Amino acid sequence: MSSFNMKTTQFTHTPGQSRYGKLALALRDRILQGEWAPGEIIPAESALAQSYGVALGTIRQALSLLVEDGVLQRRHGKGTFVTKGVDGASMMRFFRFRGVDDGNSETPQSRILSSRFRTATAQEAHAFGIATSAQVLQLERLRSIGNEPCLLETIVLPLPLFGKLVDSDMQAWDDLLYPMFQKRCGVVIQKTQDSLSFSQLNVTQAKRLKLAAAHPCVLVERQAFDIAGRCVELRTTRGDAFSFKYTAQLQ
Repeated sequence: MSSFNMKTTQFTHTPGQSRYGKLALALRDRILQGEWAPGEIIPAESALAQSYGVALGTIRQALSLLVEDGVLQRRHGKGTFVTKGVDGASMMRFFRFRGVDDGNSETPQSRILSSRFRTATAQEAHAFGIATSAQVLQLERLRSIGNEPCLLETIVLPLPLFGKLVDSDMQAWDDLLYPMFQKRCGVVIQKTQDSLSFSQLNVTQAKRLKLAAAHPCVLVERQAFDIAGRCVELRTTRGDAFSFKYTAQLQ
């Protein structure tokens, strides 16, 4: 754990910007620079207020902004921590497969079917904020429960951000990718955004999922964002539409 440096921090307020908003940006920069690691507690509010020479209420407003953004997490009676990021963000919550209770009781086994380097498409380059000539790593992954295939995924990752994965043994990768991204590449997935639609499986996709060609499927398109707010993963997941479930609670 890094030591806390409580010497007075230079803090210049820009006219037209809220004082706590400017302070939130300064604290975010310290987190992005690695001063406080994911899962690590940050200094107490009183210590931060003293360090920046601001009122306690100002530092609390700044921290609240970072909590709303998912950069920080408050734990009652313990303090405020840098988010550890998303562990799984399981696609299984959208499906109900045989032998899986509510789609959450079992982590599917994963197998990388193929990987290749290619030039980013215009859409990918825009999403990742990279040049159209930049390279990406594309993966095809099959997820199974009890050795029965259930989800087929295409995953696109920008390079060189995920370069450390290139020379690794992909068949030995963890079933959950996000903790592995953090461990091997230092990329913390802070949030994901999923969009659902319906489609049909082509011949190859159907064969891999042991379904008939043109079988209806649910198409889940994901964007995953790191702690800096950058899109760092594009993922397309296909699963049997007859196993799809939707749950909504209105109060």
